[in-house]
Amino acid sequence: MSIKARATGALLAAILSTTAFHGAFAADDTIKVGILHSLSGTMAISETTLKDAMLMLIDEQNKKGGLLGKKLEAVVVDPASDWPLFAEKARELVSVNKVSAVFGCWTSVSRKSVLPVFEELNSILFYPVQYEGEESQRNVFYTGAAPNQQAIPAVDYLAENEGVERWVLAGTDYVYPRTTNKILEAYLISKGVKPEDIMINYTPFGHSDWQTIVSDIKKFGSAGKKTAVVSTINGDANVPFYKELGNQGVKAEDIPVVAFSVGEEELAGLDTTPLVGHLAAWNYFQSVDNPSNAEFIKTWKAFTKNEKRVTNDPMEAHYIGFNMWLKAVEKAGTTDTDAVLDAMIGVSVPNLSGGLSTMMPNHHITKPVLIGEIQADGQFETVWETPGLVVGDEWSDFLPDSKDLIADWRAPMSCGNFNVATGKCGGKGS
Repeated sequence: MSIKARATGALLAAILSTTAFHGAFAADDTIKVGILHSLSGTMAISETTLKDAMLMLIDEQNKKGGLLGKKLEAVVVDPASDWPLFAEKARELVSVNKVSAVFGCWTSVSRKSVLPVFEELNSILFYPVQYEGEESQRNVFYTGAAPNQQAIPAVDYLAENEGVERWVLAGTDYVYPRTTNKILEAYLISKGVKPEDIMINYTPFGHSDWQTIVSDIKKFGSAGKKTAVVSTINGDANVPFYKELGNQGVKAEDIPVVAFSVGEEELAGLDTTPLVGHLAAWNYFQSVDNPSNAEFIKTWKAFTKNEKRVTNDPMEAHYIGFNMWLKAVEKAGTTDTDAVLDAMIGVSVPNLSGGLSTMMPNHHITKPVLIGEIQADGQFETVWETPGLVVGDEWSDFLPDSKDLIADWRAPMSCGNFNVATGKCGGKGS
């Protein structure tokens, strides 16, 4: 090799070395945040908005100076409504992209899919959607509603305010609807409802032919007792379900439907005319009237450059979870997982419905519960709400295997399923 060639090679090596160094420095100068939401497939109707919401929250925080003097960097992946792919993408975010925390999942089956990954790699997941409970994992913070913060108050409302005596529990066929309905069935029977006054039905993801099922609901509701549908139908199957209700003339005054997975985003794709008067139970509605929510909506519309974009409950859950994470990281002075896990418990931040939400030792938060009635414009009018905030109950009092369990991730207990009857920890927390 000539002297010139050797010199050129040395120069090139020096340049590459310098570039690599600067690249590493640039990477170290940011804190990466993972976004794990389906942007395609059956759940994209609900999850794409949550990706956009996280991008907005990260952008807003960067305008305020970032976190610990560093810029936040969003890392977005698409698990495509494919439950095993959620685990693969979660591993990619933590192992390859080196994110400090992940905000994501919608369905419980997707969350269950990623739990072993977050436990193995000791990273943090913020889960923003109402779910069935029966779980408290060390590496997960649950910012959506547990059953006592949504499903049970909704049933109480229908029984006490609408005089409902017969119940249709209709859900998509996976863990969240099945476990929630198991809890609701036990709860209703404990309240004196007869088993023959409870009809349970499950349909697959993306189900589109609702004619027979809606006909069966009408028949079940014609027995002379006030009947309601409690819906845990998820994803794009809601569109044909509500259309068929309209086609068959099922009106809210006859058989009201209370939904746990239909919010403003889902209604934006529907003709709401036949749905006026039907209900949803959430912890937040866009129509909540207070200055902080007005500012959130204004920021959202400006960020999306679309005056028609709506907000919804899981977006607010990400808003709460993200702000809790920021506060915990600042409190800990680091993004180190163990330090942040300790710092998160007891953190309180404003929610958008009113008041402060607090992260409890069971990794669930305090939330108000709202029942909303669908309006012609696709918004909800709040018709009932709890007088204060409700603490999320991770283990149901109405299931025999759960009633003696509690979760407390503070030392010395540090347990997700401690049995108060036996005085023993059951293990991992689910």
